[in-house]
Amino acid sequence: MMFSILIAHYNNYEYFTDCYASILKQSFQDYEIIVVDDCSDDDSYEQIIALTSNDPKIKIFRNNGNQGVGYTKRQCVELAAGEICGFVDPDDALAEDALQVSVENHNKNNIAAYSSFYMCNDRLMPIKRFKHSRSVQNDNRFFFNIFFEVNHFFTFKKEAYFETVGINPALTSAVDQDLYLKLYEKGNFRFINKPLYFYRLHDKGVSQKTSRKNKLHSNWHKVILDATKRRNIDYLYKQRVDSIANLPEFLKAKQNNLFAKILRKLA
Repeated sequence: MMFSILIAHYNNYEYFTDCYASILKQSFQDYEIIVVDDCSDDDSYEQIIALTSNDPKIKIFRNNGNQGVGYTKRQCVELAAGEICGFVDPDDALAEDALQVSVENHNKNNIAAYSSFYMCNDRLMPIKRFKHSRSVQNDNRFFFNIFFEVNHFFTFKKEAYFETVGINPALTSAVDQDLYLKLYEKGNFRFINKPLYFYRLHDKGVSQKTSRKNKLHSNWHKVILDATKRRNIDYLYKQRVDSIANLPEFLKAKQNNLFAKILRKLA
């Protein structure tokens, strides 16, 4: 069973070296690396080619123009040959057994598996374990992953992905959430209660830039809105979906009461 490691890249060679080093250390070796560069405007694309020139496992592609992360991640999946796929951001890294454990948790009863992960400093040293990672109830049409219970390291069966319409290529953020919700509608998820991913916090990160947060919330709203349409949901908590201006904040407020917190802990 081959695993496709998917990397959407843009101007990130400085951190990519750590990411690539963690992949080379994997205990599971039946993998390929698909890198799609979104027309980096520095020399990182050329540097990656030079760094990996002797590695037959890596395939590097480049968009014709700067298309954004949604388009680039969609391209990654379409170019993959593996039965199981998983995205790794070029500024993050994997635990040495990440692929092995993920593959072992894929069976005929689930289409995706996801793990806990470490929040790290800019040198990729763990600060803490992300507290919201947990097992979620499958087949719940009102699940929107509002507290990021499903997150890194997320791996999925490619055949299940192609049962969806695929990642929205127009998204410039909330792309992973779009992927998770679309796949959730196609089959069961399995939680791996072990940190397999190192998430780097740094000033260049998309989620850390204040200037991009408004765009992030706008995209996240659209991702949830699209999910309600696919699931034929017209009302949420007795309010019409199309009248809610900010679905992420609305759902957070409704699902963050004491009873909901207790249910999450028991799940």
